[in-house]
Amino acid sequence: MNPLICAALAAALATGLCAAASALPAADCPPVAQTPSPERLQAGLRDARDHGFLWRISKDGRSSWLFGTLHLAKLEWGFPGPAQREALAASDTMALELDLLDPAIQERMTKALAAQKKTPLPAELQARLSRRVASECLPPQALDLLAPELQVAVLASLLGRRDGLDPAWGIDTFLAGRGHASKMSVVSLETPELQLKTLLMQGPAETFEAVGSALDEFESGRALVTLRRMAKIWADGDLPELTRYESWCGCIKTAADRAAMVRMLDDRNPALADSIAELHAAGQRVFAAVGSLHMIGPTGLPALMAQRGYRVERIAYNQKPPETTP
Repeated sequence: MNPLICAALAAALATGLCAAASALPAADCPPVAQTPSPERLQAGLRDARDHGFLWRISKDGRSSWLFGTLHLAKLEWGFPGPAQREALAASDTMALELDLLDPAIQERMTKALAAQKKTPLPAELQARLSRRVASECLPPQALDLLAPELQVAVLASLLGRRDGLDPAWGIDTFLAGRGHASKMSVVSLETPELQLKTLLMQGPAETFEAVGSALDEFESGRALVTLRRMAKIWADGDLPELTRYESWCGCIKTAADRAAMVRMLDDRNPALADSIAELHAAGQRVFAAVGSLHMIGPTGLPALMAQRGYRVERIAYNQKPPETTP
């Protein structure tokens, strides 16, 4: 999967577009997320188990938490299991890439999108993109206000709806709702402007390559295969397989792919780590939840927090002793 198509902002944009798709009658349209019934909510709470990746980070006599999320998920995965509930109960601050329920963040996102630079695509590439929009049962003009890079990012976020993987059930959104409902302090570690800058290419040639590469992944079916694999890894909490992401994702084929991956992960991680450390140093017990790919390798958040003097312990859901990063 092209690294361009993994972003919390894209999932947020996609969530707002799904309702529009419901008005388009077509036998092959994916299901549109509906408000769950009380019975389904009760079942989700009753049957909740731990998913994703959780670490305890400790310093100065206090503990905070790192949690690797999935930006599009199944409804049932949004209910935290025992280990996550314990970590949440021990926290007073929820730190997310973006708090998508914050009206100020929503306003900034709207303004940033209005100011974005949109690169016109060649006719053939635009036709392919338009066909992809139609295949996801969106109205023809649904994405026209977005730059092409953002359009393919949104389309990627809609890719798994036939499998029940929907941006409406993104784990970050669940956590934001839980944080606000429980009166935690909910903070954004990044800004919409930064995430947009991360997604947008540096020039037309890069835009054409990125959009074409993403469409190749969609049309071949490889993107869906990768998405399904990533979802299973997250649901199972399979950190070794997540750590091998670059070996199986098929997403690092060119120098541009490598540069995009660095821009989306490595370049952002130090600032995320600094923001988490600042909150912790101010006396807060932080539950910091960001995309799971930010957690792996020597530039991942667990490693960066260890470098900042934190004791970092992986919380294994099977009750094995926690793994400690020196």
